[in-house]
Amino acid sequence: MSTWANLGLQDSASPLMEQLIFFHDHRLLILVMITVLVGYLMFMLFFNSYINRFLLHGQLIEMIWTILPAIILLFIALPSLRLLYLLDEINEPSVTLKSIGHQWYWSYEDYDINNIEFDSYMIPTNELATDGFRLLDVDNRVVLPMNSQIRILVTAADVIHSWTIPALGVKVDGTPGRLNQTNFFINRPGLFYGQCSEICGANHSFIPIVIESVPVNYFIKWISKNNNS
Repeated sequence: MSTWANLGLQDSASPLMEQLIFFHDHRLLILVMITVLVGYLMFMLFFNSYINRFLLHGQLIEMIWTILPAIILLFIALPSLRLLYLLDEINEPSVTLKSIGHQWYWSYEDYDINNIEFDSYMIPTNELATDGFRLLDVDNRVVLPMNSQIRILVTAADVIHSWTIPALGVKVDGTPGRLNQTNFFINRPGLFYGQCSEICGANHSFIPIVIESVPVNYFIKWISKNNNS
C-alpha cells in the first residue's frame, strides 16, 4: 500500500502492473529527453545575438520539427496499444469474483460457487485494531489464491463506482445495469488495499477494498470453511 513517503508507484503484485510500471518509466524517459532539449533551445535563444535580415523560411528545419514529434509519438503509442490489449485479454480464469458497488460498501458473490456471498464495510476508526489502517481496513476481506488467473465482474446497485487496486494494476468502473470485467494474476501473497476512485457521492472515498492473497491450499480451506458455515 502507499505511505506518506511514496513518490512513485506502488510495488507491483501482478504481471500487468509490472508492464504498467515499465511503460510509465519508458514514457517518463521520453518526456525528460523532450524537456531537456526544448529547455536547452529556449535557454540558448536568450543569449543568441545572431540575426539574418534575409531569412524568410527554412524547409529543412520545418520538415525535421514536423517528422521528429511524429516518430516520438510512435514510440509512445505502440507500447501503449500493446498494453491496452494485454489489459483486455481474458485467459481461462480459475476463479470468478463478482463485485457490486453500493453507497458505502462493496458486496461480493459467486467465486464460481453460488452460496458464497458477503458484504465488505469499512471498519470505523473507533473499532479499528491497533495494527489496522484507518479508512482502509474492512470487516470482510476478499480472499483470493495467488498464482491463479482471476476474473472480476464489476457492477453497481445505485451510482457509478470504481473497483481499484493500484498494486494489481486494476481499475474497473461499476455501472448500474452493466457488467464490466477484467482479469489479473497475483504473483505474491499479501494484503492489497484500494478504494473507489469515482466521485460517486458524499463519502465515496470511504469504500475501501482489501484483497488477501493466499496460497491455493489456504484458499481451498477458506472456501470449505465458508461452505460449511
